[in-house]
Amino acid sequence: MTRKGILMAGGRGTRLHPLTLGVNKHLLPIYDKPLIYYPLSILMLAGIRNIAVVCAPDQQAQFAAVLADGSQWGLEFTYVVQTEAKGVGDAFRLCRDFIAQQPVALILGDNVFYGHGLPAQLQAAAAQPRGARLFAYPVADPAAFGVVEFNARGEVLSLEEKPRRPRSRYAATGLYFYDDRVCELARGLPPSARGELEITDVNRAYLQRGALRVTELGRGVAWLDAGTHPSLLEASQFVQTLQERQGMMISVPEEIAYRQGFISLEQMRALGAKMEEIPYGQYLVALAEREDAIA
Repeated sequence: MTRKGILMAGGRGTRLHPLTLGVNKHLLPIYDKPLIYYPLSILMLAGIRNIAVVCAPDQQAQFAAVLADGSQWGLEFTYVVQTEAKGVGDAFRLCRDFIAQQPVALILGDNVFYGHGLPAQLQAAAAQPRGARLFAYPVADPAAFGVVEFNARGEVLSLEEKPRRPRSRYAATGLYFYDDRVCELARGLPPSARGELEITDVNRAYLQRGALRVTELGRGVAWLDAGTHPSLLEASQFVQTLQERQGMMISVPEEIAYRQGFISLEQMRALGAKMEEIPYGQYLVALAEREDAIA
């Protein structure tokens, strides 16, 4: 089963003005890497190599300058233009030809995930042949999020968008896995009151069919939505603290591509050598040397 990926990187980032007046928010830095590296890494950890990057028409060149065609990481990128904001669920209309009746994972471009055991959870979700799966995270203020209620078997009981009386303390994160029916289900949904195709409505379509499951992200996993000034700073401080304490970088596409078998050790070493004057490149070169020593 070949699962494709959708990386949502459109929008104008109005919550981050004036930072985003001249640059897409997904290209802003989270400490030492562009924000888009973090959700991209999640798709890669799930084993996904064929990815559609959804962006505004005047910003495609910015993304291509940062991501290229993906081949340097053993990936294949397709750039899909979103001319107007019609909701996250609109991705299934825009990417219909790209998906081509294959299962797909969708991640929002401003979501940052990190934690022990996360790769195994992602790979299990990617291997799910039928139905849909979302990821839920406990939050202190669930009324500010889309809330998911589920039972001990991971079956979703209800989905509510910013409810006044939340039925659980679990927020639905911006990461979703769908089977090959998603385009047809999304096509039959009406737009919301604000004229958008909501991702919550797509999830409800699966829920009504008894085909929606949830993976609970608990202790030991961090989920950050870097879409506001405070959360952007919080995410940068989180990454900085982790990397400086552990001496390891996180969400490095070159390293993930090597460990996933998408590229060879020599390819990773060569990519690092191109940036050997900065810590990012030095990290990759040192990693290659350690891998050589182990071998």
